[in-house]
Amino acid sequence: MKLYVIRHGQVNHNLLGLYNREDEDLNETGIKQAKELREKIKKIDYDVIISSPLERAIHTANIVNVKNKEIIIDKRLRERDPGSLSGQPLEVTDREEYWNYYTNIQYGTSENMQHFFERIKGFIDDLKEKEYKSIVISGHSGVSKGINAYFEGIGDGKFLNRGLKNCEIKKYEL
Repeated sequence: MKLYVIRHGQVNHNLLGLYNREDEDLNETGIKQAKELREKIKKIDYDVIISSPLERAIHTANIVNVKNKEIIIDKRLRERDPGSLSGQPLEVTDREEYWNYYTNIQYGTSENMQHFFERIKGFIDDLKEKEYKSIVISGHSGVSKGINAYFEGIGDGKFLNRGLKNCEIKKYEL
């Protein structure tokens, strides 16, 4: 099974460099990015799109769905919850540590990274039971980090730079 992992287009909290737990739609740049990504998706023969339930991921999925396939919503693809960091600038944390799988630092009430990756692992493990040949997964930077960990391992545990940028795509074989 081929997995094509995409990250949603830009939203204002990306632009402003803020942690955000609120549901937020794409901004103008994000819509433009998704339309550009649609051109790449045209070349992919996918069976279904599975999306995070957050508006930005669903909107991106709808824009790139050139083959008008079913879009399935899976809550396990929600972004890592920043908890009490929501609304604060990214600089309130050491970003390397925030995305360090092995860290002992707990920033506010943010979702534990190991638990978050377990959620993503459960999602991918469940895909093994499906009959799809090719899937597009519409998610988030953190989700793409968790998927990266599944396929490429935890390694040194540093994931800050292992996630997708807005409307990037990466292919994996399951």
